[in-house]
Amino acid sequence: MVRLKYEWRENSPDMAGSGPAVVVRELKHEEFRLAEKLWEEYRGQKNDMPEERVFAVFENGMIAATARCTRHPDGLELDCVFASETFRGKGYARLAVQALIDACGKEQIFIHSTIVLISFYKTFGFVPIPEDQLPTTIKERFLFCFGEMVGCNVCPMTRAGT
Repeated sequence: MVRLKYEWRENSPDMAGSGPAVVVRELKHEEFRLAEKLWEEYRGQKNDMPEERVFAVFENGMIAATARCTRHPDGLELDCVFASETFRGKGYARLAVQALIDACGKEQIFIHSTIVLISFYKTFGFVPIPEDQLPTTIKERFLFCFGEMVGCNVCPMTRAGT
């Protein structure tokens, strides 16, 4: 498994400027509890190591946003794209998704996007696909939609690997 090797910093304390220190990086497994704490605001999501990789944005040392990549037996899934209410509107979710794509994007990635976020994911190269084109184990996570993902406010999407 390849790990993200870079940290991106904006207005770090050692640089001139009065903006916040922003760091984008992959979490270590022992840091997954930070994401879970943030996700309490979201849906109470948990991590299932070792099949998951979580990318996070930190502002002044506080976790602000995440994106998770889960390896299923038949494909990669992007989910848990979330920015804390405190940090919304700063583009941090975008930074987290871009870090995930930079690290995992050589393979095809699938996502269950909410309808309102389709245009957001299109900016990363995701395209809507019919539900029957989802890999089985990824599609099974949304069985509660009974084959009607649009009725559940969900659109399956994919991004080809590079």
